[in-house]
Amino acid sequence: MVLRVMLVLVAVAAVLYGGICLSMYFGQRQEIYHPEATWRVAQKPDFELVNDGVHLRGWVMNPDRPKALLYFGGNGERVEDAREELARWFPDRAIYLLPYRGYGASDGKPGEAALMADAMALFDQVARTHPEVAVIGRSLGSGVAAQLAAKRPVERVVLVTPFDSLVRVAAGYFPWLPVNALMQDRFESWRYANDIHCPVLVIRAADDEVVPAARTLALIAAFRQPPTVQVVPDAGHNDIQDHADYRVSLERFLR
Repeated sequence: MVLRVMLVLVAVAAVLYGGICLSMYFGQRQEIYHPEATWRVAQKPDFELVNDGVHLRGWVMNPDRPKALLYFGGNGERVEDAREELARWFPDRAIYLLPYRGYGASDGKPGEAALMADAMALFDQVARTHPEVAVIGRSLGSGVAAQLAAKRPVERVVLVTPFDSLVRVAAGYFPWLPVNALMQDRFESWRYANDIHCPVLVIRAADDEVVPAARTLALIAAFRQPPTVQVVPDAGHNDIQDHADYRVSLERFLR
């Protein structure tokens, strides 16, 4: 009798665990991407990129400058909020801010393969009129920026609050789940580190509460040629842009 009860409990636990795994597998993109935070577009887009029939709508500042800067934001970031600051910090660069698929006024649904295809299409279009193209990627955008810099002749790249692998970040949050087997969108920047041949700046938040320091340090260690590293004191993951050291680091590296 006791054995039967134990077997039933084990079976119930296995079913519940399997259900949780299935829920995580099919709902993972809702956990990774948060476009709903960006749907209220206060500033009308003035730039459009069409890739694979999907219309992406964003903003460009200083379009007549010879050098360009592409900015890829976090998983719930309204990139248009950075328009004025980036234009002021880098008056000698054309600034391109293009929301991901499903973000802001852009059509489509986000996913790693789609985001990377769009990033490369954006670079290719911008590079036709700007001989030098630098890239900033923040948080989730660092995964986009790292892959882009490995696949295109980026002038220089800044990785803000980056991680070595989204899979490893998720595994830290859910150690009791087989995250490696479940995750489809992996953003494994460490795999691309040695294919990046331009100057790299990594900006860390000293008090990052989202990306553990170990994940950023692992990415830094993956580079054969060590990147420049800036730690912003007292900064958190979501407020790093409010600290003067962040602005100064960007200006020194990208001017």
